[in-house]
Amino acid sequence: MTDYTIDAVEEALGLLLIVARTPGLGVTELALRSGVTKARAFRMLYTLEKSGLLFRDGHAPTYSLGYNALYLGVAAEGQISLARLAKNYLREVGLACNENVQLRIREGVESVCIARWESTHHVRVQTELGNRRPLYVGASGKILLAFAPDDIKDHVLKTERVRYTSATLVGRRSLEQSLGKIQRAGYAVSHGEMSVDAVALAAPVFNANAEVIAAIGVAGPASRVGEQEVQGMTSLVVRAARELSSNLGYR
Repeated sequence: MTDYTIDAVEEALGLLLIVARTPGLGVTELALRSGVTKARAFRMLYTLEKSGLLFRDGHAPTYSLGYNALYLGVAAEGQISLARLAKNYLREVGLACNENVQLRIREGVESVCIARWESTHHVRVQTELGNRRPLYVGASGKILLAFAPDDIKDHVLKTERVRYTSATLVGRRSLEQSLGKIQRAGYAVSHGEMSVDAVALAAPVFNANAEVIAAIGVAGPASRVGEQEVQGMTSLVVRAARELSSNLGYR
């Protein structure tokens, strides 16, 4: 298997985790614990400090986590909590239709899969945890784009879009029309926008502030998911998203 790891990144992340577990150490001790030279440890610590992930304190400096590490921690805690809450809803939808179900959130101008339930069918639409794709592609992404802040929508609409299949909406007018339709309907359906044979549908998850923070989506092969199946699965997904939203405090 091809190894795509980058040694310097791996070493820097190792240092970051050591500081997270044992804050207040100096360069010498951190170099010793991480197994790198003192000079190399200093350069990596300096880089992490510049990025806001570490904070250096004192004349004989010691290191602790910086403000951006706090941001990552809060974001991670929120995502993990959301994924944990969503687990039963994804399972209920999956058991009812036996197609892959996923929970996607928006990060910048991409959607990211943070939880999933996998179909028992041998032939199924593959989605891995951590999978990323542009917001304008697929049902879940378009849900997140349709309800995104205006600056995100403007950026996506003004930026050149990649065509993954002949069904990918790359034209600005067609994409704008699709987003408007999704806002009015409260759900999205896509046919072969990312993969030619895939049919997907999704509904928005709201938080207590009435903000869309995620999308629950189902995807299956077109050979198994016809119009009748789409209607039934849309009802399942909309109901699951509504119940999860209620659980998050949305009224």
